Parts: sequence; structure tokens; C-alpha cells
Amino acid sequence: MSMRRTKALPAIALVASASLVLGACGGGGGSSDADGGDATVAEMATARGESADGYTAPDTKQSGQVVVSTDKPFTSYNNATEDANQSYNTFALVLVQPGAHITNGNNKVVLNKDVMDSVEVTSKSPQVVTWKLKKGVTWSDGEAWDCDDFYMAWLTQSNAAKKADGTKIFKAAGTTGYDLMTGECKDDQTFVGTYKEPYPDYESLFNSDVLPAHVLEKQTGVADVTKLTPTSAEADLTKVADFWNEKWNGFTKDLMPSAGPYKLTAFEPNQSVTLERNEKWGGKPGGPEKIVLKAIPDPVAQAQALENGEVSVNSFAQPDANAATKLKGLSAQGVTFGAGPGLSFEHLDIQMKHPVLSKEEVRKAFFMCVKRQDIIDKLISEVQTDAKPLGSLIFFPKDEGYKDVYADKAKGDATESKKILTDAGWTQGADGVFAKDGVRASFRISHTDIPRRKQTVELIQGQCKDAGIEIKDDTDPNFLDERVSAGDYDVALFAWSSLPFKSGKKSIYETGGGQNWQNLSVPKADAALKQAVSQTSIADSLKYFQEADEALAGAYGSFPLFQMPNMWAFKGLDRVYFQSYYGALWNANEWQTK
Repeated sequence: MSMRRTKALPAIALVASASLVLGACGGGGGSSDADGGDATVAEMATARGESADGYTAPDTKQSGQVVVSTDKPFTSYNNATEDANQSYNTFALVLVQPGAHITNGNNKVVLNKDVMDSVEVTSKSPQVVTWKLKKGVTWSDGEAWDCDDFYMAWLTQSNAAKKADGTKIFKAAGTTGYDLMTGECKDDQTFVGTYKEPYPDYESLFNSDVLPAHVLEKQTGVADVTKLTPTSAEADLTKVADFWNEKWNGFTKDLMPSAGPYKLTAFEPNQSVTLERNEKWGGKPGGPEKIVLKAIPDPVAQAQALENGEVSVNSFAQPDANAATKLKGLSAQGVTFGAGPGLSFEHLDIQMKHPVLSKEEVRKAFFMCVKRQDIIDKLISEVQTDAKPLGSLIFFPKDEGYKDVYADKAKGDATESKKILTDAGWTQGADGVFAKDGVRASFRISHTDIPRRKQTVELIQGQCKDAGIEIKDDTDPNFLDERVSAGDYDVALFAWSSLPFKSGKKSIYETGGGQNWQNLSVPKADAALKQAVSQTSIADSLKYFQEADEALAGAYGSFPLFQMPNMWAFKGLDRVYFQSYYGALWNANEWQTK
């Protein structure tokens, strides 16, 4: 599973990991649900179609068009490639590309019974997992949604197909889990994964990355993708990879069918994407006839659009204090506001090859001068009053195994920061900035054009100026799309988001990992991560994740700021909940007008 950068998050660099136990935390008034009772915001975290054994879409009252706003635009139908991978694609695709499970607002992972019969460990040694697909599920172009599609997801993300020079053929964002498995189709309805070592997070696979193999076959002239293996002829694999890596960007109707309750029908680059009910969907039809997901980068403008009736739902992957204040003031007009800790965390990644930041004392001094609580008080507390600095790259505060391994490294103390540099032979120049051997303690922080990120950099600039460190602001709207995965930064400010599984962290922090764009290499963490993802149970893996967390903190390479709260607001609908990884549309098929 890959972590996504949330572009505000990033993957939504929002990407890969999340919390195992995170309760819903809602604010705002009640609203009446289908049964005529009042649902609190916290209760909206559970889908109406959930039961003890899985999720099945419920009967839903039909309604017209619903317009939903979020921070950034949809860009790609294939969100599993390293270039495309980000939360805003997931938000749009969750009802178009169904997978084996859904994850609700409480981060509970539930079998998706509209498309699956079962997912079971059918052998423990070696570990074998069998995915049984429900018969009769089709894509919106009439072709079967079946084992070929799972096989292609495994083949393209297993990191096993290499060119003669050793480079990977498929440019997948994350490979963790798929890379431990050999996949095969026993029949059209049965995908079997055999693991070379145990993998506890197998439920994280085949959830938001199952694409139409029949489209790829038709476009590439490959008769049967399941006949390809990672050791097939390089020319054959490259032909398939060229399509998978590049051709599912944006929206092209014939190439991008749906296997879920909604299909994509229109796309305006940088602005909006439109979903309409999929008439080939075998489950219960969705409530809204049409859903328009619209990008409004300015959070206060999003809130204004809800107040004016231009949209019915605001969904902010990027929390914003000013928008929160505005929305909380609209309850008398029937607006419900919700907020709670999400599955993503804001952080600073240091480019370890940078001439200044490659020096450990500069990284240590930088960590020491940043006042995280001050940033939180000014930018986050209005959204979530009890927000605190995050002390881990791998765990969230409510997770079993969480320990704060950054408190002593990040005290927000300019005097101590200066001492670190002075002790290492740096001296303050006439301009107040430390220098040594002709090199100044000066670097850029790069980020997208989200107002809160720019404000974060402004605060850090002031805090670290007092410590003799010069920080330049580098705002680039395309930073998460084009530069972060190329490692084109001194310090990157973004967020990782993920499903409630920790194994996806491996590709971010291991030496040479697919999402390790900062060239970080911590051998002790590599060894611990390898152990963590090969335990048979999640409980057994925790101590290894803790070891990795501590080793990473000691390398001063990545600096967690805070767990990102999600916030959302809505009017005229019965129940809406922002699911931290999948966004507001995770159960939009259940939305009903009030």
C-alpha cells in the first residue's frame, strides 16, 4: 500500500500510513438520518450499509445533483503511479474504483460485499491469502470486473519487473505488501497471493488501485495480462508499463470505466470532475444522481460557497482556522460542522544531499528552533482545540505503541539552537546568519500554495531567525505534482496520509524506498522496518516499528509537526463524514437530501 502525499495533505501528500485505533471526534449539531432520528457527527462515521460481516449499499432515497468542494483538483484515473499519487484523486475515485474493503470514518476496515465474497488467510506457512470476488460485477462498459484486474494490480505494484539495468519497469507509488507476494488467478473469481514472508497488513491491498485490465489489453495488444509475469520479455512488460504509467491521466471516457456505484462523466482540468450514477452497477443505486467535485483552493472561499448555496458540502483535507470560525457561525442557517484528527500528518522532510543540510549540526539546530506548539496555536487549534505537536513519524498519539521521540529534539529554543552551531564551529556573521567554511546556514522550505503552509513557513522563518538560521519561502502550486517525488527541494513541507496500516511507511523511510525522495539512509531503521512488515500479527510488529521510529528520529531527517485534523461542513443532506483517507465521498452513495 502506498502512502499518498496530500497535496495539502500530500498524498494529501497523503500517503501511506495510519492509525490503528482512532476514534471519531465530531463537533457541530445533529441532523436527521433516514430513520427519522438525529445522528450526531460522530455517529455519521459509520456507513448505513455496514453490518457485522461487511458493507452492502443500502436503499437510498434518490435525489438530484450535489456539489462538493475540496482544496485541490483531481488529476489522474491511475492514482497508483508515483507521479500521480495523491489524495485528491482518491477523493474522486472512491466510488468509481471499488476494492476489497471500505474504511469507515472510525478507520474500521470492512469487507466490501457489493463486490467481494471473502478475503481469507488460507495457509499460514507459507502465508497464502485468497481474495474471492463476487460473480457478476462489471465495469460500466459491460466487461467483467474480475481476477484479471487484481492480477494487473499485483503485477504493476510488486516491484518485481526490472529492466536489464535494474531499474523498475512499472512506476508504482508504493509496493509494500505486493512486493512480498506472488499472485495468480485460480479462476475468474479467485485471486491467490502467496507470500515469501508473512505480511500482517494484507487487508491494505486491492483497495483503491484495481484498474480495468481489459482496457489496457485492448490498448496495448496484449491478449491476456495474466500470462505476463515479472520475468516475461522486457519488451512485452515495457509495452504494458508505458500504458499503465502514462495513459490513465486526466479523464478519457473510453479508457476510464467504473466498477462502482458512480462513473466519471466530465472533467475540467484544475477545476472539477463530475460523477454520475453507473447504470451497470449491480448494487443498490446511489442517492445523488450526479456529484460534482470542485476544487476551491482558498478555504474561506469554500466556506463562502457553502453559505451562498453554490455547494452543499465542504471537505477540507487542509484544515484552516479562518474557515472553521466562519463555518461554526453558520449553524443557525442549517450548516453542520465536523472536525477530528485525521490519518495524515504535516511534516518537514530534509533533502539529505543538500550541501548545508547534509551537516548534522544544521539539522539539529533547525529542529531545535522550530516552535511547533506556537504554529499549532495559531493555525490549528481553532479547528481542533486539543491539537499537540506530533512525536512520531510512524505512530499517531492514540495508537498502541506511540512514544514521543522528538520532544527533546524540538524544544523551540533559539538559544540552544545557537549553541549547537557554535559548538560545531559555526560563527554568526554581521547579517546574523551562522556560517562555516564559507557556507551559510541558509535554505528553502518548499510547499504548495495552501495558505496555511505559507503561514507555517512565515512562523518558522521568524522562530529560526532568532537562532541565526536563514529560511527562504518557496511556494510552488505544482510542488506536490512535479517536484517532491524528484527530490527537488532543500526542505519539503507536506503531509503523508494513509489507510490505518503501518507497513506503507517502509517505502518512505527505507534506503532506496519508492517514496524516499529525500535520500535518507538509516541502516538501523531499514533493519527494523524489514522485521516489522514480516511479522504474522500487527501486535508483534509494533516493537520493530518503535525501533525504526527511534532510529529515524536520531537521524534528524524528517520532522513531524502535527497530526492533521480533517474538517468538513454540509447543508441540506442527512449525514456526511470526512473519512481521513478517502475524503467525503467514501459513502456519498448513501447521501439523502433532508
